Amino acid sequence: MDDKLKNIVLENSNEIVKLWLEEVHKNRTNDYTTNISEEMFESTNREFVNVIFTSIEKEDLSSDLDNYSERLLNLGWPLSYLTDGMQAFRRVTVDFILKQAETSDADYFSTVLRKVDDWVEPIIKQLVNKYSGNWENIVSLQRNALQELSAPLIPVMDNITIMPLIGTIDTERAKLIMENLLDGVIKHNADVVLIDITGVPVVDTMVAHHIIQASEAVRLIGSTCILVGIRPEIAQTIVNLGIDLGKFPTKSSLRKGFQSALELTNRKIETIQQDDAEIENLLDSLNRE
Repeated sequence: MDDKLKNIVLENSNEIVKLWLEEVHKNRTNDYTTNISEEMFESTNREFVNVIFTSIEKEDLSSDLDNYSERLLNLGWPLSYLTDGMQAFRRVTVDFILKQAETSDADYFSTVLRKVDDWVEPIIKQLVNKYSGNWENIVSLQRNALQELSAPLIPVMDNITIMPLIGTIDTERAKLIMENLLDGVIKHNADVVLIDITGVPVVDTMVAHHIIQASEAVRLIGSTCILVGIRPEIAQTIVNLGIDLGKFPTKSSLRKGFQSALELTNRKIETIQQDDAEIENLLDSLNRE
């Protein structure tokens, strides 16, 4: 922006901002900002115009734009707030400069429009790029977090681990289950792995195929896989589909599967009976400590 237009903008910044805020408020009744508090709306708008006016005298705005776009993203504001706001600012600025002019010459109008575009357009591009980059980063982090939670392997006792599965199992998730299962068996030195499908709504041929593959892979590295949580309707579906699950143990509940896991690791649950005198002596010793 040349010095003449720059001076007009800076000298009349308060008036331009006022006109822009009026434009933004006018459009607020029909957009996503209606549920945002007035205080938050005003402070965000003020920060927005500060970033814009700073760009007149500051060549590198990368840090400012990155911080501002990240803040908007964390607040849940959509990208359209930035683009709509910049478009409104462009219109208000051009209109204000033209009203201050002593001429209505078409060439002057074209010059003003071009100069304001040269100022505003790079800011729009940088804001969109920064916002999109931050959004992609957040989505990537969320995707990784969901993947880690979608197929967890939980060690519950020496040599015994459980993998609870919840929700639909597709090809991508099945691959993740296989990777986590094999890595976890080796990491936790597990002899028995319980795959709990209580939370899997549908077990079709594809899901069963993936489970069988996972079980075979676990067997090849020297461990035993027990499939637990087979509900009656799931059992009926498996039979109707002709799926062979005879190569590895299955149990109807996690409790029964865990009992089998204890037996496979040469352990068992025993009930210890104590008389009232022994219990009283134990409580007394604990109280003294």
